[in-house]
Amino acid sequence: MSLDQNLDKVLIIDFGSQFTQLIARRVRELGVFSEIVSHKKIKTDDVNHNVRGIVLSGGPLNVYQIQKYSFDKKILELNIPILGICFGHQILSKLHGGRVKQSRHREFGLANIFKKRDSLLTKNFYGLKKTKQVWMSHADQVSKLPKNFKVIASSTNSKYAIVENKQKKFYGVQFHPEVTHTENGKKLISNFVFLICKIKRNWSSRDQKIKLIREVRDRVGTNKVICALSGGVDSSVVAQLLNKAIGKKLYCIFVNTGLLRKNEETQVIQTFKKRLKMNLIYVNAEKEFLGKLKNISDPEKKRKIIGNLFIKIFERYAKKIKNVEFLAQGTLYPDLIESKSVTGSQTSKIKSHHNVGGLPKKMKLKLVEPLKFLFKDEVRKLGLELNLNNEIISRHPFPGPGLAIRMPGVITNEKIKILKEADHYFIQALRDHGLYHKIWQAYAALLPVKTVGVMGDNRTYEYLCLLRAITSEDGMTADFYEFKKSFMQIISNKIVNSIRGINRVVYDVTSKPPSTIELE
Repeated sequence: MSLDQNLDKVLIIDFGSQFTQLIARRVRELGVFSEIVSHKKIKTDDVNHNVRGIVLSGGPLNVYQIQKYSFDKKILELNIPILGICFGHQILSKLHGGRVKQSRHREFGLANIFKKRDSLLTKNFYGLKKTKQVWMSHADQVSKLPKNFKVIASSTNSKYAIVENKQKKFYGVQFHPEVTHTENGKKLISNFVFLICKIKRNWSSRDQKIKLIREVRDRVGTNKVICALSGGVDSSVVAQLLNKAIGKKLYCIFVNTGLLRKNEETQVIQTFKKRLKMNLIYVNAEKEFLGKLKNISDPEKKRKIIGNLFIKIFERYAKKIKNVEFLAQGTLYPDLIESKSVTGSQTSKIKSHHNVGGLPKKMKLKLVEPLKFLFKDEVRKLGLELNLNNEIISRHPFPGPGLAIRMPGVITNEKIKILKEADHYFIQALRDHGLYHKIWQAYAALLPVKTVGVMGDNRTYEYLCLLRAITSEDGMTADFYEFKKSFMQIISNKIVNSIRGINRVVYDVTSKPPSTIELE
């Protein structure tokens, strides 16, 4: 499903940057469609009339390894405005006769840039001081500009922090305007899209809804579809989207793996079967899942076991329903990004692709993933457009493998029971204190560690509970939420005093990167 038919768009050529997806997100936030393509695959002939601007992303290598970047240089001759970011800036200069060399002082983190001259790209960017704090991440830099390029801004270590060739509408920035650490970085991107590329807004939740409903109908035809429904935001939006698109040909299957949040099954049945009147099949497969996971501690094995079992169950019920060709699931853009590079670039695989766990290589059912090019905030807006209530839309993300990846080590019934209660108390405390909607995602985890404690006059030797709460815009990067000490005391006391099996609570203060949001 492309979503890009007949839309003017910004084409983002990915050279392997971990921030490429943020560029796409920033453009879409402006109400303009963006598409990411691999530098290895995109050819001049692929750039159609709908492409009104091109962004060259950053990347992990340098311009001296250009042989590793099979980039069709003729794309630069199409008379389309181009914005190069970090490596993209360097390669733009290099390919037009400039020079790039290793920096004497590497720049990683915040830096100040200083205005040298006016430019459409920097209109209303600086403010009164004519300086801006930006986020750098580079070891190389442009040392000599190509002919007809001018310097627009400099930093202490980067003479050519912003450059332009006004005639050709080529622009390069050494820093990353797409990350939130760059002050007013969205303005640079906005100027490029609207002032330089002259694209009109064409991307909204309503547009997405109409296009996706049409595309689902075209793909599915007269066939029936099974939807893997977990009750989370993503699968709920997929279910409602398909419900609007194909109605009674949709069969939602909700599988109780035994690894759900407390009372999850009751809430899902109440919402989707009773209130939304969908075809909902409830499958209690708790014994089957926990039996297969017995004595398994490796996180990737857990994901694969869970994924395989999900598919077996879906295929089992597909036979019962008959004439089922497709399986729908709530895969998002970040899911694809972190499981494999959607563009074939050098970005690392972080986790197994899943919404239902690690998918098997061979499946009888064809996948329908209508949200796979959307970010979480886009999915939430789409859900509201589809008339889902805010209670569903605002739920924190919950991983497909469930509590299995919040319980490092071997899974046991005892651990599951303990963890469900701890997670329930934590989330309820967030709601009670008006914090739930200020946080992107929060959960409790049970670590495979026991520590000594004292309760009353007795020695205890029980599990360690880890709490995690993060703020984020897109799930690609995240910071821990700074709770007040009083709240941490309340929730710690509640968990330790109420749950047998936990005698110590810790709080995870690691950002992403270097960590991930989930533990496994």
